[in-house]
Amino acid sequence: MAKAKLYNKEGKEKGEIQLNPKIFEIEVKEVLIKQAVETVLANRRLVLADTKTRGEVRGGGKKPWNQKGTGRARHGSIRSPLWRGGGVTFGPNTDRNFAKKINKKARTKALFMVLSDKVAHEKTLVIDELSNTGKTKDLVQVLKEMKFNRGLVVLPKMEKIIVRALSNLPKIEVISANSLNVYDVLKASRLLFVEAALIETEKTFLSK
Repeated sequence: MAKAKLYNKEGKEKGEIQLNPKIFEIEVKEVLIKQAVETVLANRRLVLADTKTRGEVRGGGKKPWNQKGTGRARHGSIRSPLWRGGGVTFGPNTDRNFAKKINKKARTKALFMVLSDKVAHEKTLVIDELSNTGKTKDLVQVLKEMKFNRGLVVLPKMEKIIVRALSNLPKIEVISANSLNVYDVLKASRLLFVEAALIETEKTFLSK
């Protein structure tokens, strides 16, 4: 049975908690995880580069000089790609779409795999609740007691007070249980679940 260390709200270890085997005891298949990670990154990709073709560049409607008789090369527009300040041939534009798709079952399975891997390597901790005083120093003291100085904190929901307090810690990231994804879990060195977030994870992903 998958288990993780359980801590009280002061950050002191109080025993172990059993984790749902349907989520935390799944055989790891690297091919599926790779596919899921690529999908997450592709869908997060921002298309920023945008160039103009000769038809989109302002000006250049008039022929720069006569076709013949000047001794110079023939040109029809100063906005030709051959000219400085002209359009770009086959340049990047914001119409590009890098989005990828993966079916929900495969995506969820990949998430369960990386969660299972974190548990198997004892990189998952559970705390019964986090102080919501809104003071970073209070949470720092709790995390210090747990020796959790970097990683991903999973909340049942994004409570403003807790999120704001944790956002002051550079090596700590925060996510809600229903937003868990394979990439963020995989890149986190360790996971810290608030106990209620485990229930929320089951509700979100096992009901699909």
